[in-house]
Amino acid sequence: MTIHSQTHQSQSNQALANQSQNAGSTRVKWQGVFPAATTQFNSDYSVNLPGTLEHVEAMIGAGIHGLVMLGTVGENCSLEYAEKLEVLKATVDHVAGRIPVLSGVAEYTTALACRYAADAQKAGADGLMVLPAMVYRSDSRETAAHFRGVAQASDLPIMIYNNPVSYKVDIKPEEFVELADEPKFVAIKESSEDVRRITDLINLCGDRYILFCGVDDIVLESLMVGATGWISGLVNAFPAENRLLWDLVQAGDWKRAVEVYRWYMPLLHLDTDVKLVQYIKLANAECGYGTELTRPPRLPLVGTERDRVLGIIRRGIKHRPQA
Repeated sequence: MTIHSQTHQSQSNQALANQSQNAGSTRVKWQGVFPAATTQFNSDYSVNLPGTLEHVEAMIGAGIHGLVMLGTVGENCSLEYAEKLEVLKATVDHVAGRIPVLSGVAEYTTALACRYAADAQKAGADGLMVLPAMVYRSDSRETAAHFRGVAQASDLPIMIYNNPVSYKVDIKPEEFVELADEPKFVAIKESSEDVRRITDLINLCGDRYILFCGVDDIVLESLMVGATGWISGLVNAFPAENRLLWDLVQAGDWKRAVEVYRWYMPLLHLDTDVKLVQYIKLANAECGYGTELTRPPRLPLVGTERDRVLGIIRRGIKHRPQA
């Protein structure tokens, strides 16, 4: 490809990305720290709504900017359909408009995802964080059709969740250019673990999408190159410290931000393990936010693994920074 044709292609991509900008990312003002909140359970594995809402309130008190209920950390795929709506409705009612409440949409079929999107709107959600269809590894055409189908099922703005590491479907920056004509797609949770994706998305799409970092241990790098939000797992246990790091970045105090980030990094690494839900819930329990109970097939941590993770958590608590 010649330099001239590359330039022409770049201009064409930018024009496509910008064509629905006014109806897209400008519809919502999502930014800042959004927990991927845990779902609390009773000892019999039933949903503990009071415990879940108590935890939500503690994070609001620490200064979070929004909530994502029923994401991976919220054990979406371990809840029955009715339970998901129960958790979402209770959260919406409790939050009462103080911050935006998004719901994860993680279903096995497009039809079921569409049904849930419509029901989430009825429950009062402010937006959706939509995943590719679970289990089946769709190609790019199928993935786009899934997201477009969900977009037609409700009036809610959508954050597209790209996590090829966990869900084996990778939505590349060029594909977000193709999706830019749908005004309900307003944001991207980028969890490819490749911080270069933030720059690639901005170069191709300008400010068409609100960009969230979805991986805790690359957040500072992502914020430095243009992400304006952080969907975090460890914020469940360390909400004040997440807010501190965010505030330092916003103030341009990079020296102090790096210091806090270095303290936080061993804890943030827990967000990228296959057992991130167990690790984060154990951190919750150690910090006084609920219990570590997860639904099977996730089992409690035992033996040397538990000792190792507890050591990381307790060292973090012992040396936590002061605001």
